[in-house]
Amino acid sequence: MKTRIHSIETCGTVDGPGLRYIVFTQGCLLRCQYCHNPDTWNVRGGRDITVSEIINDLKEYLPFLKASGGGITVSGGEPLLHVPFLIELFKECKKLGVHTTIDSSGGCFHNHPAFIQPLEELLKYTDLVLLDLKLIDEKRHKKLTGMTNRHILDFAQYLSDKDIPVWIRHVLVPGVTDREDDLAWLADFIKTLNNVKKVEVLPYHQLGMYKWEALGLKYELSHVDPPNDEQVKHAYDVLMGKKVLV
Repeated sequence: MKTRIHSIETCGTVDGPGLRYIVFTQGCLLRCQYCHNPDTWNVRGGRDITVSEIINDLKEYLPFLKASGGGITVSGGEPLLHVPFLIELFKECKKLGVHTTIDSSGGCFHNHPAFIQPLEELLKYTDLVLLDLKLIDEKRHKKLTGMTNRHILDFAQYLSDKDIPVWIRHVLVPGVTDREDDLAWLADFIKTLNNVKKVEVLPYHQLGMYKWEALGLKYELSHVDPPNDEQVKHAYDVLMGKKVLV
């Protein structure tokens, strides 16, 4: 079995526990204004790769991954556009005792048997989901990403109902995703989930802006500076309920 990927990072340190072997898949339905990999949007981009090619390469790094408590993370793009491939990949990873993680926006989740049945099969071999929650306000989420967030929140609830371990990730964009009421609203939603093992606030950056320019795309956030450490800590405290807003 094969699929389309953008690239592979062999020793990632920020996409799950320990050192990670990260596969970046092609294709995404969202068009986030701060996306640092817009070259992954097109599902026909990138290159073909097979499960066996990934596994053979992964084996070279197994001692380092296992010693660090790490494993494999499939990111993107949107990995849930590649569920059949991920099922076969994660099955092989489990034979090697490798920790498996999916980094998803939930942007293609659909509560339909044609999607749910293979997803349930995939989750049997999935140890962790990194779930990006960008905004709770639906209208502003659509402006930021080009899509509604209803199915994304449904995905979060689905993972909670299935008791799949989740790390919630929130990209903090000054003036966009850092409003006090938005953070409090997101905190309230997170409290309704029973499977959240960690919450991460990821500071916005402009490292991918050159890709937008190379693709002839207008980067709407060129005027926005990254948040400072104090802003990131404040957002984290609100999301964790350590700071009650009046």
